[in-house]
Amino acid sequence: MTPPRLSVIVVSRHRPAALLLCLTGLAQSDHPAMEVIVVADPAACAAVAAAGWADRLRILPFDEANIAAARNHGLAQAAGTVVAFIDDDAVPEPTWASRLAAPFAHPRVGAAGGFVRGRNGISFQWRALAVDHLGQDHPLEVDPEGVSLHEGTSTRAVKTQGTNCAFRRAALLAAGGFDPAFRFYLDEADVNLRLAGAGHLTAVVPRAEVIHGFAASARRRADRVPTDLTDIGASTAVFLRRHAPGADHGPALARLRAEQRRRLIAHMLAGRLDPGAVAPLLRGLESGIAQGFDRTLAPLRPLAGAGAAFLPLPGTGPRPGWLVLSAGLRPDPRAEAEAAAARAGGAVVTLLRLLPGPRRHRLWLRPDGIWEQRGGLWGASLRSDPALRFWRPADRALREAARLEATRPVA
Repeated sequence: MTPPRLSVIVVSRHRPAALLLCLTGLAQSDHPAMEVIVVADPAACAAVAAAGWADRLRILPFDEANIAAARNHGLAQAAGTVVAFIDDDAVPEPTWASRLAAPFAHPRVGAAGGFVRGRNGISFQWRALAVDHLGQDHPLEVDPEGVSLHEGTSTRAVKTQGTNCAFRRAALLAAGGFDPAFRFYLDEADVNLRLAGAGHLTAVVPRAEVIHGFAASARRRADRVPTDLTDIGASTAVFLRRHAPGADHGPALARLRAEQRRRLIAHMLAGRLDPGAVAPLLRGLESGIAQGFDRTLAPLRPLAGAGAAFLPLPGTGPRPGWLVLSAGLRPDPRAEAEAAAARAGGAVVTLLRLLPGPRRHRLWLRPDGIWEQRGGLWGASLRSDPALRFWRPADRALREAARLEATRPVA
C-alpha cells in the first residue's frame, strides 16, 4: 500500500541546537514521501538555513510565543494528506513517520499518536492516556506491539502527545486547526476532543517512537523544574470554558492548584527548587487562571490551506540498519571509522559502546547522525531493571540489537 504524503511540522522557539538535531533525525526517516516545515523564530530560521537546510525544507519565520498559532501557521502551508507534529527537543526513530502515518489508510482515522521515550532514549516518558472534558488524564491500556483504533466523544477521547502526533490534514483544517487561545498546554487535548466529537477515530501506534529531551524553555529548566506556571493556569481556564459546564470549573481548578502545589513541593524537597520560589510560582498560576477566563474565545471556523506545492525532503525512504559494537573506556577508532563509513553509505547506524562496570545505558542521536548507545556491560537499560546485571559481552550485544531491531533493523 502506498504511504500517504506526510507533512512534518516542527515548531521551535529559541532552541536552534535542539532544532538542528531534530532535523538530522527526520532526514533518516524511512517514509518515502515526506516534507518538513519548520516554524521558528528568525534566529533559528537563519541557523537552519546556514546549516544547509534551506533548499530541503520549508522554513517559516514566526516570532510569537503561541504554539497553537505557530502550528496553524505551519498547517496552512502543509501539502500532505497527513500532518505530523514533533517538538524541537525531540528526535524521531527512523521508522517513526511511516508507522505514525500508516493508520490513516483507514478512512475514519483522524488522529494518531505514538509512544515517547525519555532523555535516556530507553525508558518511556509517555505511552497512552485518555483525556476528559475537564482536562484530566485517565489510564488507557493498549497492546504495546500493535496499532489500535479508538472511538471517542466530545467529553472523552484518546490524548495525543504534542511531540508525537499526527492528524488527517483535511479533518484538522475542517475543525479549525489549533485554538490560538491555548498559547501552551492542552492545545492537543482540545483538538482530540473536537475530532472525536466529530466522529473521527484515533490510532495509538506504540512503535512510532520519538526520544524527548525536555530542553529548557521560558517555562521550565532542563531538569523539568517550572519557572512559570502562568500558561498552565491560563490554558486550563480556556479548556474548561471550551469543554466543561460552569459548575465543574471550581472543582477542576481546585484539583489543578493541589496538583501544582504538590509538584512544586516535590521539587523543593528534592533540593531542585528554592523554598522561596514556591509562592511566586503559585501566584503565577492564579494570574494565568484569571487571564484564561478573560481571554476572548473566538468561534473556531474551518481553516483554508494555502495550496502550497508538496516539497519532499530528499533522501528519505527505506534504508539498511548497521550495528557497530565497541568495548572499553576509550572510544575505539576502528569502530568509529566503521560507523562513519556505514553512515556515509546511507545506513542508519547504531554504535553500541559497552563500558566496564554497571553504568546505566543511554541512547541518543549524535550531531553526525550516528545513534550511540553507551552503558556498562552489567548496567541496566530500563529504569525498572536491577542496577547490576551479569551478561557475557555477546549476550549484551544480542539483547540490545534485538531491542533496537524494532526501529533500526540490523543489517
